[in-house]
Amino acid sequence: MNSVIDQAITDFIQIGYQNQEIHQLDLQIKQNKLIALIEKTALDTKLSASTPLPNRLEILDSIINYAVQEKVINNNKAERDILAAKIMDLITPLPSEVNRTFWELYQKSSPTATNYFYHLSQENDYIQTRAIKKNIEFTKSTLYGELEITINLSKPEKDPKQIALAKTASPSLGYPTCLLCMENEGYEGHLNHPARSNHRIVRLTLNQEKWGLQYSPYAYYEEHCIFLSEEHKPMKLEQATFAKLLNIVEQFPHYFVGSNADLPIVGGSILSHDHYQGGRHTFAMAEAPVAFPFTLPDYPSLEAGLVKWPMSVIRLRSSDQTELVSAASLILKQWRLYSDESAAIFAETNGEPHNTITPIARYKEGRYELDLVLRNNRTTQRYPDGIFHPHPDIQHIKKENIGLIEVMGLAILPPRLKKELVEVEHYLLEKPNQLNPSHKQWADELKRTKKITKETVGEIIENAVGSIFLRVLEDAGVYKQTTEGKTAFKQFVNSFAHSKGGEKIGNFN
Repeated sequence: MNSVIDQAITDFIQIGYQNQEIHQLDLQIKQNKLIALIEKTALDTKLSASTPLPNRLEILDSIINYAVQEKVINNNKAERDILAAKIMDLITPLPSEVNRTFWELYQKSSPTATNYFYHLSQENDYIQTRAIKKNIEFTKSTLYGELEITINLSKPEKDPKQIALAKTASPSLGYPTCLLCMENEGYEGHLNHPARSNHRIVRLTLNQEKWGLQYSPYAYYEEHCIFLSEEHKPMKLEQATFAKLLNIVEQFPHYFVGSNADLPIVGGSILSHDHYQGGRHTFAMAEAPVAFPFTLPDYPSLEAGLVKWPMSVIRLRSSDQTELVSAASLILKQWRLYSDESAAIFAETNGEPHNTITPIARYKEGRYELDLVLRNNRTTQRYPDGIFHPHPDIQHIKKENIGLIEVMGLAILPPRLKKELVEVEHYLLEKPNQLNPSHKQWADELKRTKKITKETVGEIIENAVGSIFLRVLEDAGVYKQTTEGKTAFKQFVNSFAHSKGGEKIGNFN
């Protein structure tokens, strides 16, 4: 066994050297640090590196397995992850070096800088590339463009032993304050907090505030990144938000960036820490055309219009950031106060606010672009999860909140569907099955309306799931894609689209 682990250590260090992650003068100290992490006291120094060198993550697995076998760590996911992150930290530069390199490369171009940081975050296993590959992905062609569907399998569930251990672990000391705080950079982690030894954050300034850039460990699309405030403060959608989003795409014009809404139900999973999500991906919503242009006379160089999309989207375009921020702030202020009983929209009930916006910024064809997605989180007895939320008849597929990524046309569906859809397939083919009762009505409808064979069943199910995601977006839209819905949407626009003289703007095409 010693020869096997010694070879693994030798190969791991050699890969770091060949990839220029470990300087020649640092080989010895890195090797000794790795030996110490797995509590070995000696190494066969006569060994040469394997030819060809194995895959680094496979070597990492073998080192972790050795640590488990030698009882250096317990065999649960948390402890394996903590040790893995410590090992990968050996080939990860310190934050000062990462930031120096990033901003030196930025002088060449912003894509050159982000390419470096993204590659680093993949190579040191902070971005969980192997886990991400487990996701099930397919597309659905619709009237609104190509919707993307992901069944999220990248975030593994905790095993029962780890859950039991976590219950007896020491309570959190409030450090790091949350999963997005700067204190996570290099934090070892524990049973109730993910390992972050190999985590790095690029520091940047947004409108004179200190912020950071990192990548998502479980990316849902190309270069899925997170911009986070250095200060732990709640998410708040305000005029400064639009300015910061545009400042980001000014600094990184090859990325889009957006903010989740700042209210429960329609907001993101972490509302306690101000942050945005971005990346190098073109979503269907970004390619959706403007269906109803309108003008804002107070903003002469600005283009505005309603987007052809199942959710309710206002698009603003201008080369003038100040003008865009001002116009977006006007719309946000008006929407916060707007009610329309005929469309089931109330700005507040019993003092609780309901209206907010999911904003997305891009730099496109030489101009800045802001998409403002109108959101409302009101609930009723009929719709306790939200009026503008997936309705009960489709919650067998998607019940969770509709956040920024899904708003733009990429579904993040729960991992339970991997097994459940296999049982749906067996049911449709009249094979023995364990069909979840929540899917029965849907499956029976597919039986009645589709010609199902062994060859077509998979495509039929994927297409049907895609159709449900389209319904999810339609349910979340505050104004429906009907004559009545479009009229009501235009009425809202007329509440702010007027000149200084006060006349209404009615020139929709």
